Amino acid sequence: MTGIVRAWVDGWVVSRGAAPPAVEPWGFTVDVGLPEHVTRHVLAATGDAVEESAVREVADTVTRAGVWLKVFADPGVVGPWLGQGWHVDPEPGFLMTGPLATAGPADPGAADGGRALPDGYRLRTWSRGGAGHALVLAADGSWAAHGHVAPTGATAVFDRIETAPAHRRRGLGRTVMRALTGLAVAGGAGTGVLAGTPEGRALYESLGWRVDAPLTSARFTG
Repeated sequence: MTGIVRAWVDGWVVSRGAAPPAVEPWGFTVDVGLPEHVTRHVLAATGDAVEESAVREVADTVTRAGVWLKVFADPGVVGPWLGQGWHVDPEPGFLMTGPLATAGPADPGAADGGRALPDGYRLRTWSRGGAGHALVLAADGSWAAHGHVAPTGATAVFDRIETAPAHRRRGLGRTVMRALTGLAVAGGAGTGVLAGTPEGRALYESLGWRVDAPLTSARFTG
């Protein structure tokens, strides 16, 4: 499973424009450079292979706010291992993978399964800096849904898939995923990787993705 974690880290840094990951004995360190997200530590182990001693070792070295910790185990398990100053998201995330079947062209007039976008919506896709982007605009020009993908060889990391609350339940998330899949396949990828939320999990599973491990997100607040 370490290979999937490495693939996720490699694609994530491309999608976010972060520094290349530094390899650590326990996983990876990524310098992000944002005020509230300066650095993140990602443990390479997943599930039952995650060791309490490794999590404590990494967490205990953090002394400044803005550092994030990503551990591929349930928050209920990881939370008690962290000391004071750590805020743990009580809602678990999910490391997910999926086969990238041929999606067809990213047609601005077509949604999932060939159906047209709802009236008034339009889809734009483009690639820049090694990442692909999909944006669905509403009739008034505001954003309705978007997502990003970073192909890094045989895998592609899907990132920040989001639909605006006012535009949900109209198939726009599936449209974005279909468009991003087309960009990923064109970039040579055959497997997709993402870190999903409980809200997005149902969408990804409906598209053939599976959960490989739970994900704990923790932020050091000092």
